[in-house]
Amino acid sequence: MAETSDSAVSGHGGQLALAALRAAGVRELFTLSGGHVFPVYDAAHQDGFPLYDVRHEQTAVFAAEAVAKLQRRPGVAVLTAGPGVTNGVSGLTSAFFNAAPVLVLGGRAPQFRWGSGSLQEIDHLPIVAPVTKHAATVTSTDDITAAVTTALEHALTPHRGPSFLDLPLEVVFSTGDGKAVAPQVGVLEPDPDLVEQAARLIAAAQRPVFIAGSDVYGGDATEALRAAAEALTVPVFANGMGRGSLPPSHPLAFAKSRRKALDGADVVVVVGTPLDFRLGFGDFGAAQVVHIVDAPSQRAGHVTVAVSPAGDLRTILTGLAAYAGERVDHGDWVAVLRAAEQAQVAKHELEMQADTELIKPARVYGELRKVLAADAVTIGDGGDFVSYAGRYLEPSVPGSWLDPGPYGCLGTGMGYAMGARVTYPDRQICVLMGDGAAGFSLMDVESLVRQKLPVVMVVGNNGIWGLEKHPMRAMYGYDVAADLQPGLRYDEVVKALGGGGETVAKAADLPAALSRAFSAGVPYLVNVITDPDDAYPRSANLA
Repeated sequence: MAETSDSAVSGHGGQLALAALRAAGVRELFTLSGGHVFPVYDAAHQDGFPLYDVRHEQTAVFAAEAVAKLQRRPGVAVLTAGPGVTNGVSGLTSAFFNAAPVLVLGGRAPQFRWGSGSLQEIDHLPIVAPVTKHAATVTSTDDITAAVTTALEHALTPHRGPSFLDLPLEVVFSTGDGKAVAPQVGVLEPDPDLVEQAARLIAAAQRPVFIAGSDVYGGDATEALRAAAEALTVPVFANGMGRGSLPPSHPLAFAKSRRKALDGADVVVVVGTPLDFRLGFGDFGAAQVVHIVDAPSQRAGHVTVAVSPAGDLRTILTGLAAYAGERVDHGDWVAVLRAAEQAQVAKHELEMQADTELIKPARVYGELRKVLAADAVTIGDGGDFVSYAGRYLEPSVPGSWLDPGPYGCLGTGMGYAMGARVTYPDRQICVLMGDGAAGFSLMDVESLVRQKLPVVMVVGNNGIWGLEKHPMRAMYGYDVAADLQPGLRYDEVVKALGGGGETVAKAADLPAALSRAFSAGVPYLVNVITDPDDAYPRSANLA
């Protein structure tokens, strides 16, 4: 254990790093065993610090990302040199696109022998620099605590994102001194004139709409969003971790009438999410666009917007709520959207009751809605099957929805599940996977079993890469490289790894299977054989 005096700390490199992480509120590490980072393990072991190990490094980074997003604090993965780091690059990139304050500590071949061909010798920084906010190599043991603190400050400063630190072998194994202090992160104050301009535009609009994204949750601004919506009487839609910002029962919460809202709006207010392919690249026809972002770097450069306040989202949204000028009554507009919403709700209710010989994904979600608790954490990892989840499931509380985000990386499921279970020992954790996505990370069920982290997995098993097969057939009249084994027993894989599971081929058997899954107390997979001809009605322009 490192010796400490107030913030002063001494010990080997692993102890210095851990002391700095503790000072930042980090409470666990995710890793896959590697000799280059043994001192970090030694520090954790000597200090009784939780250490979760996995079967693929990407899972460790995805788990750290889930912790970072759910808890709004740093999540940390420790990866060994060379392939350990490169295996984690997809996780780093996901955290970069999702504004997750992740820190990856990477092992590194020794500096004193650099260029001689040490095991796993490669310069990681050029690889990770494009997908991190900060990447550096620590060249002195005495610099470790300060380097960790600096990296965390970069990760936590909006616009948030991942940092990376290389710890060369002789640096992390040697002893030194440092100071373990909490990272200092300032608040970026927005331009009050831009906030006033945005508020005036929204208040004067005939048909305004809010779209709330992940940064609303990441910036702890959900209450401020609600206050702004209520003060200005603006309907709210959401994507990503913005989902659940307003409970579904709230009179200004909408989910199923977005197309009508965007087609009819005269002012679209996008808060805490980029104007990317998910939002038509910010092209809302004749509507004026207000783009509210947490940092100037997030302002859209590819589309003209009316105004774009940048800074602390709570401050901006509180400013909108406090607007005292004249405003248009939006009650009729809200009523129009509510009628459209109710029509869609009725349509979706019928879809979720589909009693067909081959199970429709809609029916899976119809049954799942009946057993998911209000505070369940729902994790999406897949293409078409998870798109249906977004269509039919409505999170009731903020911070209860995890998906890969705009980067769209498959394989997040087991890592997100681990991070969610570590965060919430007593909540339902439900992973929704396509059978394609299951192939990326299912081996890490073993990690969940071994470390007693029960989760429920529901696989929509249609035996194809649905997101590719159907479009390719539409484009070319044929498809290639889009088939998987039909009826594959993913539940047997989970059983072999120490968990539980079953296959469901009839819709009537879903309720009992889901009930068994949530009461199993072990990682449990419900392998649902779904209709391969059922294609999600996709309208987004991906490019």
